[in-house]
Amino acid sequence: MPLMRLDKYLSECTALSRSRLREIIKNGSVCVDGVPVTAPEQKLDSDAAHVSLDGKPVRYEKFCYYMLNKPSGLLSATDDKKQKTVIDLFPAELRKKNLFPVGRLDKDTTGLLIITNDGEFAHRVISPKSEIVKTYRACTESPVDDADVEAFRQGIVLADGTQCLPAGVEKLPDGSCLVRVMEGKYHQVKRMLASRGKPVTELKRLSIGALELDKSLLPGQFRQLTEKELCSVNKKK
Repeated sequence: MPLMRLDKYLSECTALSRSRLREIIKNGSVCVDGVPVTAPEQKLDSDAAHVSLDGKPVRYEKFCYYMLNKPSGLLSATDDKKQKTVIDLFPAELRKKNLFPVGRLDKDTTGLLIITNDGEFAHRVISPKSEIVKTYRACTESPVDDADVEAFRQGIVLADGTQCLPAGVEKLPDGSCLVRVMEGKYHQVKRMLASRGKPVTELKRLSIGALELDKSLLPGQFRQLTEKELCSVNKKK
């Protein structure tokens, strides 16, 4: 059983500082399993204990998972000295949970980005071995054609000789296209289409596995993933 100090437990669950929480605990505002506790250093089972603060339940979660509608202009990174990152969109109480983006979207690419602090989960999503399909909508300078579809199916070879895994491209009625890939090489979708003479003018990620971007999320907005949505990441659409 993972044991944790009460003040640390509460600091992981709230936006309050450890020093402020120690004062609150000593004042008798915290209960563990229905019993008031005034010792900040008291250990508890973070998985099983029922903790309340001022009568309201406080739940500890080791890992958290968020769906973000990434806007253009932000880096898919945890921090940068010169430019804003996707993590800057999150409030301080969430940033302290060591959040990071699962994979990367280019600075000018928008759409679905998962933010978490679960390294093993992120590795599974990113790894080509997991065969998790990422779907993008791309606007290009000229529409894709049947030859492009076949080239993607065979596996595009980039200008520098890099061999890409077989992928899918589908022309849409408005002249844009859907691109489906199972890997995430540097600028991959843009480079694949550019290799076919179809430079990308706009790119948005729509889905990861069977997880689709919530259309109600405006650019820059995020929300927690449900358990069902989290499982859908590993499923095919």
